[in-house]
This record gives sequence, structure tokens and C-alpha cells, in this order.
Amino acid sequence: MKKILLLLPLIQHLNSLAQETDSLKLVYQQLDSLYILEVESKKGKPKVLHAEPLYIDLIRDLGAHKGEKEWNIGLGIKDNLQFDTYEGLVEYEFAPVDRLGLEIELPFLIYSPQNGVEADSIPPSRIESLKLAAQWTFLVSDKQNLSLALGYIHEFEFSSFQNFGNPLFTGSIFNPFFIAAKRFGNNFHTLIYTGPKIEQEFKMNHWRSHYEINTSLHYMITGTRNFVGVELNKQLYKSDFDMVIRPQIRLGIADNFLIGIVTGIPVNRENQRFSSFMRIIWEPGHKIQKR
Repeated sequence: MKKILLLLPLIQHLNSLAQETDSLKLVYQQLDSLYILEVESKKGKPKVLHAEPLYIDLIRDLGAHKGEKEWNIGLGIKDNLQFDTYEGLVEYEFAPVDRLGLEIELPFLIYSPQNGVEADSIPPSRIESLKLAAQWTFLVSDKQNLSLALGYIHEFEFSSFQNFGNPLFTGSIFNPFFIAAKRFGNNFHTLIYTGPKIEQEFKMNHWRSHYEINTSLHYMITGTRNFVGVELNKQLYKSDFDMVIRPQIRLGIADNFLIGIVTGIPVNRENQRFSSFMRIIWEPGHKIQKR
């Protein structure tokens, strides 16, 4: 009997902790619901909140509302076998009407040889291309938390810095793509982004193509725009298969300012080793209402 009496305070304490845990879970669920409602209940056509991958990013949010816009600056480094690649980009994306996103981007590449490697044996540094893109979300199901979209990217490839303007463009890249994204519950986000890339080299009229399958899984932190996740960037070329695993994290610094950090881990190291990438995101005019 004495033992039972001694255990009673412990049982009461555990019961109190369980009630507090249930209360916290309820608060978290309410926070998630409020944030999702904030994103999805704006004027315009229905929109589902999805986590956007950081390396192969979208042209605009799926189901974008008219007037949404965003600036991105990206910086990264890849450790290749014979040289290092410093990559960067500046892009602007906007939605002129509901569910249509447009983008213009200027990516650049700077190559630096490893010790003992001749500079003439590595690719020349250059502004990579002028990239123009469009993305149309043709299906939004708020009941299923599902969005489907089609898009197209066209790249005009520039000549290297050494031969810049002679000629100005050396080739084109044609890239139609399909996107399917689904959110499970309030926190788990999945997405597939896939399509062929067809490259044309102007001088010799040489054509080359490969197929890309990019999948991602993210967990969005309760009541915030922060997430942790992973991208799997896969490329098929004839009988060759390459994949890079990209763990990533996104942090909201302010209502309209975010930073994303990505690490690249190649599954097979034929051409490159580890890489890193950072994306700075600014959304002019974006404001989360305080509740």
C-alpha cells in the first residue's frame, strides 16, 4: 500500500506531462494550419503550399498568384577531378497572371585548374547562357494537396569570356518539363521535376540530349517557411546514369528574405566530388500577416 501511495505523485506527474504534450501538439497543428491558410487563402485561384527545391528550383510557386515576384542570387563550388567550378546565377521570376510563372536568368561558370593541371586543358570560363522560362500550373487540388504543372526553358548559350561576341551565342538548349507536387499532412512535401534536355551546337550543328529526373522530399518546420530536405538529381544519357544527392536547409531571415544551403554528394565520382551551393531569395512585396 505504501508503495502505491509513493507512486501516486509520479503517476500524476506523468499524466500532467502527457496532457501538456497533447496541448503542445494541438498548438503546433494550429500553427501549421494558420500558416498554410495564410499562403493558400489569398485572393485569386486556389493554391496549395509546396516546398520548393533549392538547387533545381521552380520557375515560380506552383499555383502562383498574379503579382508574385522573386529575386534569386546563387553561389556555389564544385570539386571536379581536374578543376574546381565556381558557379553563380542571378534570376528574376514573376507571375503576370494566376498560375503562370515567367523567369529570366543569367548563370555563369568560372573554372580553376587543380595543382599540376594545365589551364588550357580545362573548360573556359563564361556566362553560361541567357535562360528564359515559363511554367503553367494546370491542376491545383486543395482537397488532395496536389499540384501539376508544365513548363519550358530555353537557353541561349554564350561563348567564353575569351571569345565573347565572336560569336555571341554558340548553341541552344531546349528543355520542356513536367512537375508533380504533393503535400502529406501539414509538414511533409514531395515533388518530381522531370524532362529532356536537348542541346544544339551551332557551329557544327551537333545535337546531344539527355533526360533528367529530379525528386525531392522536405519537412517544413511548424508555423514557419523553414525546411530541411533532400533533392535527388538524376541524369540519364544513353546507357549512363548519374545521380547527385543534395541535402538542404532553408531558413527564413525575414518575411520576404530567405537563405538556402545545399550540399552535393555524387553517387559515382566519375567527373566530380563534393559540391556546395547557397541561394539567397528576396520576395519584394511579400508579407506574412501577423495573427
